[in-house]
Amino acid sequence: MALTRASKTKKVQVLAKELATSTTAIVGTFAKLTVAQDFELRKVVRGAGGKYRVLKNKLAAKASEGTQVEAALKGLKGVSAAAFTSGDPVELAKAFSKWVTDNAEFTFKLGIVDGKLITVEEVKALASMPPKEEIYAKLLFLINAPAQRLVTVLNATGRDLAVVVNEAVKGEKFAGAAAPAAKAEAAPAPVEAPAVEAAPVEVVAAAEPEKQAEAATTEAPVEGAAAPEEPAS
Repeated sequence: MALTRASKTKKVQVLAKELATSTTAIVGTFAKLTVAQDFELRKVVRGAGGKYRVLKNKLAAKASEGTQVEAALKGLKGVSAAAFTSGDPVELAKAFSKWVTDNAEFTFKLGIVDGKLITVEEVKALASMPPKEEIYAKLLFLINAPAQRLVTVLNATGRDLAVVVNEAVKGEKFAGAAAPAAKAEAAPAPVEAPAVEAAPVEVVAAAEPEKQAEAATTEAPVEGAAAPEEPAS
Protein backbone atom coordinates (compact mmCIF):
# COMPACT_ATOMS: atom_id res chain seq x y z
CA MET A 1 0.00 0.00 0.00
CA ALA A 2 1.54 3.27 -1.12
CA LEU A 3 2.00 5.99 1.44
CA THR A 4 0.28 9.29 0.90
CA ARG A 5 2.25 12.51 0.88
CA ALA A 6 0.83 13.39 4.33
CA SER A 7 1.85 10.01 5.74
CA LYS A 8 5.36 10.36 4.33
CA THR A 9 5.71 13.83 5.79
CA LYS A 10 4.58 12.63 9.20
CA LYS A 11 6.99 9.66 9.15
CA VAL A 12 9.87 11.93 8.18
CA GLN A 13 9.05 14.33 11.01
CA VAL A 14 8.83 11.55 13.63
CA LEU A 15 12.05 9.91 12.46
CA ALA A 16 13.84 13.27 12.20
CA LYS A 17 12.93 14.03 15.82
CA GLU A 18 14.33 10.66 16.98
CA LEU A 19 17.51 11.08 14.94
CA ALA A 20 18.11 14.69 16.00
CA THR A 21 19.82 13.70 19.25
CA SER A 22 21.33 10.42 18.04
CA THR A 23 25.10 10.12 17.84
CA THR A 24 25.33 6.45 16.89
CA ALA A 25 23.50 4.37 14.29
CA ILE A 26 23.99 0.74 13.27
CA VAL A 27 22.40 -0.15 9.95
CA GLY A 28 21.62 -3.65 8.73
CA THR A 29 19.47 -5.70 6.40
CA PHE A 30 17.47 -8.90 6.58
CA ALA A 31 15.82 -11.33 4.21
CA LYS A 32 12.87 -11.96 6.44
CA LEU A 33 12.06 -11.69 10.12
CA THR A 34 9.21 -13.26 11.99
CA VAL A 35 7.01 -11.16 14.20
CA ALA A 36 8.60 -12.78 17.27
CA GLN A 37 12.13 -12.00 16.04
CA ASP A 38 11.20 -8.39 15.26
CA PHE A 39 9.67 -7.98 18.72
CA GLU A 40 12.74 -9.50 20.40
CA LEU A 41 15.14 -7.25 18.45
CA ARG A 42 13.25 -4.12 19.41
CA LYS A 43 13.31 -5.23 23.03
CA VAL A 44 17.09 -5.86 22.91
CA VAL A 45 17.77 -2.43 21.40
CA ARG A 46 15.55 -0.66 23.97
CA GLY A 47 17.41 -2.47 26.73
CA ALA A 48 20.66 -0.95 25.40
CA GLY A 49 19.16 2.56 25.48
CA GLY A 50 18.42 2.79 21.75
CA LYS A 51 15.58 2.67 19.25
CA TYR A 52 15.04 0.36 16.30
CA ARG A 53 13.29 1.24 13.04
CA VAL A 54 12.71 -0.50 9.72
CA LEU A 55 13.50 2.24 7.19
CA LYS A 56 12.20 3.56 3.93
CA ASN A 57 15.51 4.51 2.35
CA LYS A 58 14.49 7.83 0.82
CA LEU A 59 12.51 8.88 3.89
CA ALA A 60 15.43 7.97 6.15
CA ALA A 61 17.79 10.09 4.05
CA LYS A 62 15.41 13.02 4.27
CA ALA A 63 14.81 12.64 8.01
CA SER A 64 18.53 12.42 8.81
CA GLU A 65 19.50 15.69 7.14
CA GLY A 66 21.48 17.88 9.50
CA THR A 67 21.94 15.11 12.11
CA GLN A 68 25.11 13.33 13.22
CA VAL A 69 23.95 10.08 11.60
CA GLU A 70 23.15 11.64 8.21
CA ALA A 71 26.10 10.01 6.41
CA ALA A 72 24.99 6.52 7.41
CA LEU A 73 21.42 6.91 6.12
CA LYS A 74 22.24 8.46 2.75
CA GLY A 75 22.07 6.29 -0.37
CA LEU A 76 20.81 3.10 1.27
CA LYS A 77 19.79 0.25 -1.04
CA GLY A 78 17.43 -2.67 -0.50
CA VAL A 79 15.78 -3.52 2.80
CA SER A 80 17.26 -1.44 5.62
CA ALA A 81 16.79 -1.25 9.37
CA ALA A 82 18.69 0.80 11.93
CA ALA A 83 19.27 0.91 15.64
CA PHE A 84 20.31 4.35 16.88
CA THR A 85 21.13 5.92 20.23
CA SER A 86 22.39 9.05 21.92
CA GLY A 87 23.96 6.94 24.68
CA ASP A 88 26.82 4.45 24.86
CA PRO A 89 27.65 3.13 21.35
CA VAL A 90 29.48 0.14 22.81
CA GLU A 91 26.44 -1.03 24.76
CA LEU A 92 24.23 -0.78 21.67
CA ALA A 93 26.79 -2.59 19.48
CA LYS A 94 27.15 -5.37 22.06
CA ALA A 95 23.42 -5.95 22.38
CA PHE A 96 22.77 -5.74 18.64
CA SER A 97 25.73 -7.99 17.75
CA LYS A 98 24.69 -10.64 20.26
CA TRP A 99 21.20 -10.76 18.80
CA VAL A 100 22.54 -10.98 15.22
CA THR A 101 24.83 -13.87 16.24
CA ASP A 102 21.75 -15.86 17.28
CA ASN A 103 19.71 -14.73 14.26
CA ALA A 104 21.62 -15.25 11.03
CA GLU A 105 18.80 -13.74 8.97
CA PHE A 106 20.06 -10.27 9.92
CA THR A 107 23.39 -8.86 8.67
CA PHE A 108 25.11 -5.51 9.24
CA LYS A 109 25.66 -2.93 6.49
CA LEU A 110 27.57 -0.17 8.26
CA GLY A 111 27.57 2.06 11.30
CA ILE A 112 28.30 5.59 12.36
CA VAL A 113 29.67 6.91 15.69
CA ASP A 114 29.90 10.66 16.37
CA GLY A 115 29.75 11.42 12.66
CA LYS A 116 32.40 8.86 11.67
CA LEU A 117 31.33 6.02 9.39
CA ILE A 118 32.50 2.56 10.43
CA THR A 119 32.57 -0.72 8.53
CA VAL A 120 30.94 -4.02 9.49
CA GLU A 121 34.28 -5.21 10.92
CA GLU A 122 34.52 -2.04 13.01
CA VAL A 123 30.97 -2.55 14.26
CA LYS A 124 32.02 -5.99 15.50
CA ALA A 125 35.21 -4.53 17.02
CA LEU A 126 33.09 -1.90 18.76
CA ALA A 127 30.94 -4.68 20.21
CA SER A 128 34.04 -6.34 21.71
CA MET A 129 35.12 -3.24 23.63
CA PRO A 130 34.39 -2.79 27.35
CA PRO A 131 31.47 -0.47 28.21
CA LYS A 132 32.12 3.26 28.55
CA GLU A 133 31.69 3.15 32.34
CA GLU A 134 34.34 0.44 32.62
CA ILE A 135 36.76 2.40 30.44
CA TYR A 136 36.25 5.52 32.58
CA ALA A 137 36.74 3.46 35.74
CA LYS A 138 40.03 2.07 34.43
CA LEU A 139 41.23 5.55 33.46
CA LEU A 140 40.38 6.92 36.89
CA PHE A 141 42.18 3.99 38.50
CA LEU A 142 45.31 4.61 36.44
CA ILE A 143 45.22 8.31 37.33
CA ASN A 144 44.70 7.72 41.05
CA ALA A 145 46.82 4.58 41.44
CA PRO A 146 50.22 6.28 42.12
CA ALA A 147 48.73 8.52 44.83
CA GLN A 148 46.86 5.61 46.39
CA ARG A 149 50.00 3.44 46.42
CA LEU A 150 51.98 6.29 48.04
CA VAL A 151 49.37 6.69 50.78
CA THR A 152 49.30 2.93 51.32
CA VAL A 153 53.09 2.75 51.62
CA LEU A 154 53.21 5.70 54.02
CA ASN A 155 50.46 4.22 56.18
CA ALA A 156 52.14 0.82 56.18
CA THR A 157 55.48 2.37 57.17
CA GLY A 158 53.87 4.18 60.10
CA ARG A 159 52.07 1.04 61.23
CA ASP A 160 55.22 -1.09 60.97
CA LEU A 161 57.25 1.48 62.90
CA ALA A 162 54.61 1.65 65.63
CA VAL A 163 54.59 -2.15 65.94
CA VAL A 164 58.40 -2.31 66.20
CA VAL A 165 58.51 0.46 68.82
CA ASN A 166 55.71 -1.18 70.82
CA GLU A 167 57.49 -4.55 70.81
CA ALA A 168 60.74 -2.90 71.86
CA VAL A 169 59.01 -1.16 74.78
CA LYS A 170 57.43 -4.44 75.92
CA GLY A 171 60.81 -6.16 75.79
CA GLU A 172 62.41 -3.31 77.79
CA LYS A 173 64.86 -2.78 74.98
CA PHE A 174 64.94 0.95 75.54
CA ALA A 175 65.40 0.60 79.39
CA GLY A 176 68.50 -1.60 78.96
CA ALA A 177 70.03 0.78 76.53
CA ALA A 178 69.27 3.88 78.60
CA ALA A 179 71.31 2.88 81.74
CA PRO A 180 74.70 2.54 80.01
CA ALA A 181 73.98 5.74 78.19
CA ALA A 182 73.34 7.58 81.50
CA LYS A 183 76.52 6.16 83.02
CA ALA A 184 78.47 7.22 80.05
CA GLU A 185 77.16 10.74 80.42
CA ALA A 186 77.95 10.89 84.18
CA ALA A 187 81.55 9.65 83.89
CA PRO A 188 83.90 12.55 83.10
CA ALA A 189 86.11 12.10 80.17
CA PRO A 190 89.75 11.33 81.14
CA VAL A 191 92.04 14.36 81.06
CA GLU A 192 95.29 13.80 79.31
CA ALA A 193 98.37 14.98 81.32
CA PRO A 194 100.59 17.44 79.51
CA ALA A 195 103.59 15.84 77.99
CA VAL A 196 106.83 16.44 80.00
CA GLU A 197 110.08 16.37 78.17
CA ALA A 198 112.27 13.86 80.03
CA ALA A 199 116.02 14.04 80.04
CA PRO A 200 117.73 11.27 78.17
CA VAL A 201 118.22 8.23 80.37
CA GLU A 202 121.87 7.74 79.46
CA VAL A 203 122.92 11.31 80.52
CA VAL A 204 121.19 11.04 83.90
CA ALA A 205 122.80 7.70 84.58
CA ALA A 206 126.24 9.06 83.80
CA ALA A 207 125.85 12.15 85.95
CA GLU A 208 124.71 10.39 89.14
CA PRO A 209 128.14 8.86 90.21
CA GLU A 210 129.86 12.27 90.02
CA LYS A 211 127.21 13.89 92.20
CA GLN A 212 127.53 11.10 94.75
CA ALA A 213 131.31 11.58 94.91
CA GLU A 214 131.01 15.31 95.51
CA ALA A 215 128.49 14.73 98.24
CA ALA A 216 130.86 12.27 99.97
CA THR A 217 133.69 14.79 100.16
CA THR A 218 131.57 17.49 101.71
CA GLU A 219 129.93 15.35 104.37
CA ALA A 220 130.80 15.78 108.11
CA PRO A 221 133.80 13.75 109.44
CA VAL A 222 133.00 10.25 110.32
CA GLU A 223 132.93 9.48 114.07
CA GLY A 224 136.32 8.24 115.44
CA ALA A 225 138.40 9.97 112.83
CA ALA A 226 141.31 12.26 113.97
CA ALA A 227 140.61 15.99 113.89
CA PRO A 228 143.00 18.05 111.86
CA GLU A 229 145.85 19.70 113.77
CA GLU A 230 145.83 23.47 114.20
CA PRO A 231 149.07 25.29 113.31
CA ALA A 232 151.35 26.28 116.21
CA SER A 233 151.30 29.89 117.19
